[in-house]
Amino acid sequence: MKLIGFNKPYLTGKELEYITDTVAQKKLSGNGKYTQLCQQFFEEKYDFKKCLLTTSCTDALEMCALLLNIQPDDEVIMPSFTFVSTANAFILRGVNVIFCDSNSENPNIDPKQIEKLITPKTKAIVVVHYAGVACDMDSVMAIASRHNLFVVEDAAQAIDSYYKGRPLGSIGHLAAFSFHETKNISSGEGGMIVVNDDQFVERAEIIWEKGTNRTAFFKGQVDKYNWVDIGSSYLPSEIMAAFLYAQLERLEDIQSRRKEIYDLYFKLVKPLEEKRCIMLSDIPTYATNNGHMFYIVCKNIEQRDGLINYLKEQQINAVFHYLPLHKSPFYSGKYQGEELPNCNVYADGIIRLPFYFELTPEEQIQIIDCINSFVLHH
Repeated sequence: MKLIGFNKPYLTGKELEYITDTVAQKKLSGNGKYTQLCQQFFEEKYDFKKCLLTTSCTDALEMCALLLNIQPDDEVIMPSFTFVSTANAFILRGVNVIFCDSNSENPNIDPKQIEKLITPKTKAIVVVHYAGVACDMDSVMAIASRHNLFVVEDAAQAIDSYYKGRPLGSIGHLAAFSFHETKNISSGEGGMIVVNDDQFVERAEIIWEKGTNRTAFFKGQVDKYNWVDIGSSYLPSEIMAAFLYAQLERLEDIQSRRKEIYDLYFKLVKPLEEKRCIMLSDIPTYATNNGHMFYIVCKNIEQRDGLINYLKEQQINAVFHYLPLHKSPFYSGKYQGEELPNCNVYADGIIRLPFYFELTPEEQIQIIDCINSFVLHH
C-alpha cells in the first residue's frame, strides 16, 4: 500500500530558474531583486502598507514585539491554542503572556473572553487566524480601541484569506505570515512582517537591517548608514526570495486547487458529522476558506489517538496539534489564569488530514474510507 504523507511541497517549475538567475547576478544576500518583487506583490495585491520578508514567521513576530517596544512589565493577550512561536516572540522580551480561550465554534480566540483579561499592564492583543479562518476582527479591534491597545495578527496560515472582504494581515497594526514548507505558498522556511500603522514603518526597516539605517542609505536618504536602534538580521537570502516569487506567480492556481481538495474532504466527511461521530469546525459568515488545511475534531483524546494510529497502520500520515501553551512544561508553573475548556477540546480532538497540491481525489476517498471504517466501529 502506497504511503500517503501529511505534506508534500509543491514546485511550480520556475524555482530553480529564478535561483539560477540570482546566482548569475551574484546577488545572494537579502533585499535584492526578488525580495523587492515579493514585497511589491503583497503590497499591491492586498494593499498592505509595508511588507518586509523575514527568515521565518517567528522572526516576523519577534519584530512585532520589538516594534511595540514590549517591556518586561507589560502583558500581552493571546490564545493558548497556537504554535509556540506566537508566545516565544513576546516571552523573549520578558513579558507576562496572558492566555485566552478559543471559541466553541472554532479554535480562534474568543473575543468575549479577552476584555476580562485586560489590566493596566496590557500592551497588545495577538490574534491567530487558525487554519486561515478569520478571527472576529471587528470585536477585537473595538476592544483594542477602547483600551488603547495594539493588535498583532498572527496570519501564519492565512495567506489569501479575508474578513468581510478585507485581507487578513491588513486589519491589525502589525501582522506576520509564514512561508514554511507546510504552508500554501512556501520557500522552505521564510516569513513576512506586514506593517499597517505608519508610525512603525521607518523603524521596521531599521530593526530588519540589524538596527541600522542601511535601507535609508540605499534609498539615498542618508549619506552613510549607522547603528541607530536595536535590531537583528531578519532578512532572508535572495535564494529564498527567488524560490518564493516563483510560488507567488502561481498563487491563484495553487489556491484554486487547494480549495478543491478542501471541498471534496468536506463533502466526504460531512455524513460523519451528521451522525455525530466527529465534529467539523465552523467557518463564520464573515470569514473565507483559503484551503490551508482540513481537520476534524474527535470526541475525545482516546478517539483521536486511536484514529491516528489506525490511519498510520493504513499508511496514512495524519497529525494532531497543538498542546495548550498554558499547560506546557515551560509555562504551566507560571500560569495563574482560569481553565480554558474550549482550548482543551481542540488540543485533545483535532486531527489534521493529509493536504497538499498533488493529493488526488482517489487518495482523499481512501483516507475518508479509513476514517469511516474506524469511527463507525469504535
